[in-house]
Amino acid sequence: MSTGVIIALIVIVAVVVIAAAVLMTLRARRGPGGQHLKRRFGPEYDRAVARHDGDAKAAERELAERVERHGSLRERSLEPAQREQYEARWTAAQERFVDSPQEAVAEADRLLAELAGARGFPDGGQYEEQLAALSVHHADHVHGYRRVHRVARVGVGGYGEHDGGRAGTEEMREAMVEARALFEDLVSPVRHRAESRTSVVKPTVRSHGGPAHARGHHMAWGFRRHAKGS
Repeated sequence: MSTGVIIALIVIVAVVVIAAAVLMTLRARRGPGGQHLKRRFGPEYDRAVARHDGDAKAAERELAERVERHGSLRERSLEPAQREQYEARWTAAQERFVDSPQEAVAEADRLLAELAGARGFPDGGQYEEQLAALSVHHADHVHGYRRVHRVARVGVGGYGEHDGGRAGTEEMREAMVEARALFEDLVSPVRHRAESRTSVVKPTVRSHGGPAHARGHHMAWGFRRHAKGS
């Protein structure tokens, strides 16, 4: 084999190696691909696309930025006494809903912000950043926090999500029910999640007064009784 051929082969191999390195760098900069983000964020992916008017690429850039900022966050464990205090406060908020739904929703909003902060997420005073971080690690349930926060801010005198009218008891009840899933997820012991989520993790429901399903059933029916009387 002539020297010229050997040199040509070396140049070709060098070009291929450089091209592969450049491609890997570009992929790393773009962050996780669309399918990975869909698996990781689930319904939160669809909400991001909707917020970007159907522009999937723009939504994926936003979600990839969230992963880059908050993906390395490690949740702190709660002490047993802390967990019991948070559970007691949530139960009290549920019971208060029957007589004062607006106060109950406001307490649920504050409680989720405090609980997330205790678990190591950004402080509740940075709501948007806290929500973004929660969406990376609790994507299946974070919308409940978004919804209860919105309803807590508008209150009964604000505007509803669907009909442009005042936020009524039913809307607040639904927000509380949806937010409960994130509360249960946060109050549970730390679970080590894989970087790529391939399945929906169901929250572990804890109860002091009986089976979890019974307490959730009691809560829902308590809200419905108030709704009928309002």
